[in-house]
Amino acid sequence: MASSNGGVVGVDNPPTDQPEVITTFNASGNLTTAPYTTSVQYVIVAGGGGGDRGGAGSGGGGAGGYRSSVPGEASGGGASAESLSPVSGATVYPVVVGAGGLGAQLSGTTPALQGSNSSFNGIVSTGGGGAAFVPNPQNSRNGGSGGGSSYSNSGGAGTSGQGYPGGNATLNGGGGGGGGAAQAGFGPPTPAPQQRGWDGGDGVASSITGSPVYRAGGGGGCGRFTNNGIQGIGGLGGGANGSNPVDSPNPGGTANTGGGGGGTDIGNPPFSPVPAGPGGSGVVIIKEPNAGFKCSGVWDMNALYDNVKAGTWTS
Repeated sequence: MASSNGGVVGVDNPPTDQPEVITTFNASGNLTTAPYTTSVQYVIVAGGGGGDRGGAGSGGGGAGGYRSSVPGEASGGGASAESLSPVSGATVYPVVVGAGGLGAQLSGTTPALQGSNSSFNGIVSTGGGGAAFVPNPQNSRNGGSGGGSSYSNSGGAGTSGQGYPGGNATLNGGGGGGGGAAQAGFGPPTPAPQQRGWDGGDGVASSITGSPVYRAGGGGGCGRFTNNGIQGIGGLGGGANGSNPVDSPNPGGTANTGGGGGGTDIGNPPFSPVPAGPGGSGVVIIKEPNAGFKCSGVWDMNALYDNVKAGTWTS
């Protein structure tokens, strides 16, 4: 007997509602997509770079690379939102959340480290650059956003579409701020004020989870020796402030923002043994859209035959 579904023989296949699903990964894991998902929005932030520990002003770490496909929002480095990521329904996708890079441990010997990459479905955000260490006058490490400089060299470069460069430094003019996803790190003008830290660049705000949240801010630099009054401020989005006093422990970038670590100075003799601030770990956020009401379709004749034969067909 036909049921009341418009003349189709057999049981009804009621429609299924697939609502919007937002999944936040604060650590690596796996995403299993909902059955009818065909594309997703994402925010992928890598781990931030570590700050420097020097003796003539120390730079802040660069923010982790920032990539977003949320319509109407921005990716890092001034880029527009990327395309949605195509996926298959009811499929497992690995998600990698990058760790923050360690801050410099000893002046001139164990430099700040770059943050680790974050990724999803072939989309990779690059770890933030570690701040340059002194007395070696080399460039800060490059990264998603560049690490701030120490001593007298230029900041590291950011990655296109992910972040901005770190701030420069001048001799005794304080460490440059780490680059952020939305803004370059700051450095001293010419002529430079003596012995102060410079601010990290701001990160990008996203409303993928509801209210706007900033992520991927650069770490602040710090001044030299006895100047404890002016520290570099970390950028919006988890960037750590430079240490104040300059030889005090630095808490580092905020976890799961990709913020850069803050710079720390060795201070006056006896020199401080504390390391610079580590970068904050990254985060991956995936938004599956509301797919509306879906049906699995009417019963075909093979399914009807199999169910009748098995005694499981009802009308």
